[in-house]
Amino acid sequence: MTLLRLGTRGSELAIAQAERVANLLRGLGHEVALVKIETSGDRLKGPLSKVGGKGLWLREIEDALLNATIDIAVHSGKDMPVELAEGLTVGAYPEREDPRDVFIGAPGRRFAALPPGSRVGTGSLRRIALLKCLRPDLEPVPLRGNVPTRLAKIETMGLDGVLLAAAGLIRLGLDEQILDPLDPERYIPAGGQGALAVELRIDDEEVQQIIAQIDDRDVAAQVRAERAFLFEIGADCHTPVAVHATIHGVRLRLRALVLSPDGDERIEGSAEGELRAPETLGVTLGRELLQRGARRILEACV
Repeated sequence: MTLLRLGTRGSELAIAQAERVANLLRGLGHEVALVKIETSGDRLKGPLSKVGGKGLWLREIEDALLNATIDIAVHSGKDMPVELAEGLTVGAYPEREDPRDVFIGAPGRRFAALPPGSRVGTGSLRRIALLKCLRPDLEPVPLRGNVPTRLAKIETMGLDGVLLAAAGLIRLGLDEQILDPLDPERYIPAGGQGALAVELRIDDEEVQQIIAQIDDRDVAAQVRAERAFLFEIGADCHTPVAVHATIHGVRLRLRALVLSPDGDERIEGSAEGELRAPETLGVTLGRELLQRGARRILEACV
């Protein structure tokens, strides 16, 4: 039996995600101790896109890994920057919950039937751009806070509803509220959405061997393709980008979308490739979209 110190943020959702991974490891006979770490993102006051990006949610946790005060860390796949700190790697993608975005409406409100001028809350640049592009009749309202806080703002801010990730609701036991999921072919999810990633030190071979046992190969292929696409196009928190991989037999299908923040411009595409070569698929689709005009949109977002 090995004692594994698992680093995680202290939010309710982060703890729920960490416990899912911890229970998988306990099922293999290992002891797991959760170590709560406050990150710069937890102290964030302004919008994420204007302060420093996704790394704000990881920096202190990655420092703890590099300093060997923890052995592994669990992150939401969509919150991981495409470039990790030197000396660290992802050892496993153990599960992927429902990757879709969902609309949680005020009483009697359904997304497809929202009248013009309805106010929809979201903290995601991707979701805001999608709304401006696909439902320009609606008013996006920027939100911050954890899942329960955002749900409460439907009433406190007089919103007609909010857009959230289905996975977070499910992991918090709030799946009974998911009445209005959005079509992922039209409202393409963020790369890594719904997936969990286990980060560890590259040179810790013993822990790597343990963590490899909880890796889901299909999930890993999906997320690796999505992250390769994001890396190839140079996406960051300032760019409204969506990318989602699905598996069809032994083939991997990748669908992606790059939007201008105002939703007026969009470059989208899809590609299929071998399940065993997910990074190749991501790079190929990334280069295609860059050549078709995504580069200009991305450069304008900087």
